Order: sequence, then C-alpha cells, then structure tokens
Amino acid sequence: MKICEITGKTAQVGNNVSHSNKKSKRRFNPNLKTKRFWNEEEGRWITLKVTAHGMKTINKKGLAAALKEAAAPKSLY
Repeated sequence: MKICEITGKTAQVGNNVSHSNKKSKRRFNPNLKTKRFWNEEEGRWITLKVTAHGMKTINKKGLAAALKEAAAPKSLY
C-alpha cells in the first residue's frame, strides 16, 4: 500500500473531469521514494518509503525526532 512511513500520507480520491464535464474516479498517489537514512543512535542504515514532504521533515528535525513523532499516536482534535 502506498503510505508514507513518516507523515502517514496515503492516496486521495478525486475525479478526472473531461471537456464535456463528465467525471470518472481517479487516485492521487503520494510522491513516494524509497530512501536509506543513516541512524546515528543504532549505527546502521534504515530504509524508509517516504514522501518528498517526509524527507524535508527528516532534514529539518533529524531522523530520530521524525521517527519518534511518526510512532506517536495522532490526536483527533
């Protein structure tokens, strides 16, 4: 399944709209890339499927903080 392991983004559903305004269902998949990151704490490489936004999050916060935040349960409110 196409899901980002950092941000949790999944595919969204929308419509293809023709010139005559007919609508048919389509999917908007996330921009996923398989990327290896070096984990300083464990001293090994970790392979993650992340979106471009997830990579920016890792660059900003660091890998350990991003993984910790991703593992935390999300609040609904």
